Amino acid sequence: MQVCQNACISDCTCKGFQYQAGNGTCYPKSFLFNGRSFPTPTVRTMYIKLPSSLDISKSHIPQSNVLDYTPRHLKCDHVNTTTLEPSPSYFHKISEEEPKWSYFYGFIIAIFVIEFFFLASAWFFVLRREQRSSQVWAAEEGYRVMTNHFRMYSYRELVKATEKFKHEIGWGGTGVAYKGILDDGRAVVIKKLGNVRHSREEFQDELHVIARINHMNLIRIFGFCSERSHRMLVLEYAENGSLADILFKSRIALEWKQRFNIALGVAKGLAYLHHECLEWIIHCNLKPENILLNLNFEPKITDFGLVKLVSRSGTNQNVSRARGTIGYIAPEWISGSPITAKVDVYSYGVVLLELVSGMRVFDLVKDEDEKLHVMLKKYVKMLSDKLHGKDPIWLEEFIDFRLSGELNYSQAEVMIKVVVSCLEEEVKKRPTMETVVEILLDVAEINETTT
Repeated sequence: MQVCQNACISDCTCKGFQYQAGNGTCYPKSFLFNGRSFPTPTVRTMYIKLPSSLDISKSHIPQSNVLDYTPRHLKCDHVNTTTLEPSPSYFHKISEEEPKWSYFYGFIIAIFVIEFFFLASAWFFVLRREQRSSQVWAAEEGYRVMTNHFRMYSYRELVKATEKFKHEIGWGGTGVAYKGILDDGRAVVIKKLGNVRHSREEFQDELHVIARINHMNLIRIFGFCSERSHRMLVLEYAENGSLADILFKSRIALEWKQRFNIALGVAKGLAYLHHECLEWIIHCNLKPENILLNLNFEPKITDFGLVKLVSRSGTNQNVSRARGTIGYIAPEWISGSPITAKVDVYSYGVVLLELVSGMRVFDLVKDEDEKLHVMLKKYVKMLSDKLHGKDPIWLEEFIDFRLSGELNYSQAEVMIKVVVSCLEEEVKKRPTMETVVEILLDVAEINETTT
């Protein structure tokens, strides 16, 4: 203990100490918890260093007899850096300062780790929120694209789009068509269907099947309306109207190349319906009125699949009991034979005949409706005989005079051969639409044009 006393007296920074008997360890005041005590039950007495000028002989402060009363003078004008050299145990205690610094550094590291995890968590939630917002945007964009392709429209939307069905552009056995502008600026055709034989649920189910059909030569179906008694379709708009309008009413004369491309496009569209799409569909009413032309005069078949939606008992007087239009329906419909895809092949032959000649089939055969098939059969027989002849002059006389002789003779001859084969009375002798496409493609690249 005397060593501890001497060390504290000779150190200007020492304020006091505790001493643990037995192992001779000194505990300076600066090392004690809160500067007051050490958590060891065996060490209780604290020795405080006081100025020598202070008289405590008459005070009640407990005094240790280990201290002598010989005045000592310690010069502390400068900080005495002398360490407590006499006691090795004292030096050992000084080394215990290291755990205190380790606690401090540990605390700093813990704060750093907590802050790091906090910032990481914040970034995680921010990035997750941004990702969710981008996913929501992508979902909304996907929904917009999807609904632009096919969706249900309300009756109010279509009333607004058509300005209360103000702009009528056509009518037929399936209903009346109006031009409309949707909220997104798209021009569309709104078609009111008549004689719908399905319930609302069945109507929607059938339409979802038809809506999956997608081909460049078929009119796109953007959506439908099925509210109360209203049954309407929202269809792609074709800027140049129907082939019937251009071919029979307009002063615009279709060039030969345009006519050939129309014939090929219609054949491709029918081949898709008959052989390629998942739902096998027979058009049942192919005619120039149901072939629309876009801005580039590309053909778009419309009204396909509507035979599944509309009752056969139509109100149009020019529609037979089988819903086909007189002049374009195949002979087997009149005789009551089973309906197959070959009825569309027959109708295509009539359309192709009108496309090449520029005349209605009624004007070509010039006879009553009930005898139309008989006269058309004779006319086709005449064309067949001409094809086997050696005189090419008849071809110029047969082709639409508005072409002024500007045509591709090779393509014209092939197209007339297709007409003859498609209009065969016997169903099995008619080609499929896939075969027709192959025949036309074989002569599509021929650039021979004769004037």
